[in-house]
Amino acid sequence: MLQRLRARLDRGRSDVWDEERARGYVGPPEHFDLITAMSFGLLTALGLREHHRLLDIGCGSLRIGRVLIPYLGRANYVGIEPNPRALAAGVRMHLGESTVELKAPALIASDDPDAVPSAPLFDFAFAQSIFSHTGPDLLSGWLAGVSPRLTESGALVASYVPGADSAPPGWEPLYVTYSERWLGELAADSGLKLTPIDWRHPGGQRWALFSKPGFDSGWVGDGPLSWNAYLDHALELERSDVG
Repeated sequence: MLQRLRARLDRGRSDVWDEERARGYVGPPEHFDLITAMSFGLLTALGLREHHRLLDIGCGSLRIGRVLIPYLGRANYVGIEPNPRALAAGVRMHLGESTVELKAPALIASDDPDAVPSAPLFDFAFAQSIFSHTGPDLLSGWLAGVSPRLTESGALVASYVPGADSAPPGWEPLYVTYSERWLGELAADSGLKLTPIDWRHPGGQRWALFSKPGFDSGWVGDGPLSWNAYLDHALELERSDVG
């Protein structure tokens, strides 16, 4: 899957990555910081807080991990990535050993959902431009693997390319497309509910929320997601709890 594609890209290259290579490995280098900002904004607008545990699927050279690891509490970030050199480059260029020692993230060099620890459970999982390349077999495998690792109020946030159902099995270097109907069916097979998210992506992808039954997703599909919308919702819940 992801490992095979990235292995081809890496063939014959040095083991030590420079910043240009680490940034280009996960997408257009000019979008590196933009994707970071988009991802962190999305997760916090959905309610991510420092006490939550998060799984970052296909974390690459820690494009979003470089922000999430300092933000989250100690040991609350788990990143899984098939290329250990990408992980090493991310630590060296974006975190440093002192941050790793302080925050104790778990960085797993694998492309197997079963390599993700089953406990403690996660509040959020995140997959940026992973399902845009995976056929239904791999996508279903990740949904089935992540679902039991989420709390009952947890959710997976993932980007995909909308369109006709044209995703062949396996990993596809080019984009594959899914209809909302098909994604909903695959989500339901793993006990997850699909909710489309109105949050712009510079690569033309869309965002989807795959939530467990206890996740409060009723307000998410009401319109464009924003910090204001989340804060209004959160404050309303606080007032109702006090009342």
